[in-house]
Amino acid sequence: LERTAASQRWRTALYVRDLSRGWEWSYHANDLFPAASLIKLPIMIGVFEKIQRGQLSLYSKLKLRRTTRMGGSGSLKWSRDGTSYTVRYLLEKLIKESDNTAMMLLLDEIGIGFLQQFFPQMGLVYTEINPEGLRLTSDSVRDENYTTAREMGTLLERIYRGEVVNGFASELMLDILKRKRSRSRLAKYLPPGWQIAHKTGLLRRSCHDASIVFSPHGDYVMVVLTGRVDNYPTAKDFIARLGRTTFKHYRGEDAPGVKAGGGFAR
Repeated sequence: LERTAASQRWRTALYVRDLSRGWEWSYHANDLFPAASLIKLPIMIGVFEKIQRGQLSLYSKLKLRRTTRMGGSGSLKWSRDGTSYTVRYLLEKLIKESDNTAMMLLLDEIGIGFLQQFFPQMGLVYTEINPEGLRLTSDSVRDENYTTAREMGTLLERIYRGEVVNGFASELMLDILKRKRSRSRLAKYLPPGWQIAHKTGLLRRSCHDASIVFSPHGDYVMVVLTGRVDNYPTAKDFIARLGRTTFKHYRGEDAPGVKAGGGFAR
């Protein structure tokens, strides 16, 4: 993994954690990267926290307005003004399609101010959310939404263990993350019979994937962040190759010079 990561001219961060054995391996996992659409993962958690507090329901209906319509990823941007959607439906769109209009509808309901206060309660020290950081411009912005590979990985592990908001919310979030429509990046070489729950991100020369991989030989978290990317398709394939390395490890296929079952530190 380190050899592959170091071979690229762009910035790379990796975080891998075995969820059964507690083994961990990282590479620049505390470095800051623009979050891109990975920010939608803690947004989803914030929505479930509002539900836990009794201030919202999965079946609450939110109405699309011109001010909540946003371009980029997702299909809801083509819907008519005044169309109503349940929070549950919007959460699925948020993750499965990375739908930006779904994100804006949910943010309009729960408030960015709430999330800015709630992020530290999630354990997020470096990850932040700012209105300007949500802009789709390819140019740099003053108040970027930064994150780290370790913080995204830690959030995913807590969801996996049922520790985010409550057990039911964590289970439902995990189910939504498993439904993401993607066969690229970390999902590209996923072996038959394995599952992946993940969220991708792509914006401002950053290309990411944050995942939980469910394998017959043990489940693990894997997060890959890239920055200063000059070619998105190449970056996606690069992330896929890193994923394939871990798939081979968990199937017991030796990498050159590495014994099966090795390569991790407790």
